Amino acid sequence: MGFRSWWASWRSRYEALVEEYGGIAVATYFSLFFATWFGFWIAIRTGWSPDSAASMGTVGLAWVLTKTTQPVRIGLTVVLTPLVVRLRRSRTAVPGPTEPTEPPPPQA
Repeated sequence: MGFRSWWASWRSRYEALVEEYGGIAVATYFSLFFATWFGFWIAIRTGWSPDSAASMGTVGLAWVLTKTTQPVRIGLTVVLTPLVVRLRRSRTAVPGPTEPTEPPPPQA
């Protein structure tokens, strides 16, 4: 399997995920994107220096490095989104009433 077919497979999975889960899938993807970008920015600011650091600023270099991790982030989005949805649904599930709200009808 070549890179193009692998990429097309993951991209179609991501698009199906967005279609099924909507905003939660997009929010998961962008959360991973910004966490990665911020992580690279912090790493560069604290002294990590890849070869191309001299030619661009810290934010630009962090963005380029973040873009190189896009296939990994899409894979993580595909894996994490169903878990996020399940977690969110379990937290917002409203328990049913424990006792009837109306008394039962009288027995004849």
